[in-house]
Amino acid sequence: MRAVVLLSGGLDSATTLAIAKAEGYDCYSLSFDYGQRHGVELAAAETVARLLGVAEHRVVSLPISDFGGSALTDTRTEVPDDGGEGIPVTYVPARNTVFLSFALAWAEVLNADAIFVGVNAIDYSGYPDCRPEFIEAFQALAALATKQGVEGRPVSIEAPLIALSKAGIIRRGTELGVDYAATVSCYRADAQGRACGHCDACRFRREGFAAAGIEDPTRYQ
Repeated sequence: MRAVVLLSGGLDSATTLAIAKAEGYDCYSLSFDYGQRHGVELAAAETVARLLGVAEHRVVSLPISDFGGSALTDTRTEVPDDGGEGIPVTYVPARNTVFLSFALAWAEVLNADAIFVGVNAIDYSGYPDCRPEFIEAFQALAALATKQGVEGRPVSIEAPLIALSKAGIIRRGTELGVDYAATVSCYRADAQGRACGHCDACRFRREGFAAAGIEDPTRYQ
């Protein structure tokens, strides 16, 4: 079996890759240089892909930052310490839709059976493209819009973390041998990959390790 795995270099996507490997898939990891604030997460993705032994790792340049509209792609907008109410400014418009579309294209070329994505609807910032309804809708799209789907063998969209707490994700990844010290989750990580310790991503990550009872290997500024 083959699977395309979206790999950002963060905690969730690294765990998702480990789960796909554990389920017996030959994994092809896909990362995006989309004009995000820092490139250290892409370096982390390369490291995680190597540590977990993927069949191939690709980085696609995709300048979503040309449109702005997010604190993660527009340096004129500050990353807040607290996401606050509603959808936060760190939401990147349509990001997961775009990423999954590219993954779907590569999956068809590879004749892959599945696409794995590390979205989570429990301990997350409230992004609309991290919900079960979104995954279900994209699954329907994959069945309608591809040769594989029309032929009755649509690519399966797998979101194994969707209903897990951050602590549950960390426990599962630890069982599978994920080296979380190699991952970068912070929205404001510095050039050395050290986390700010204050943004939403850092907060969920830090609280997750505490709740899991597992030492946090994150390097903080």
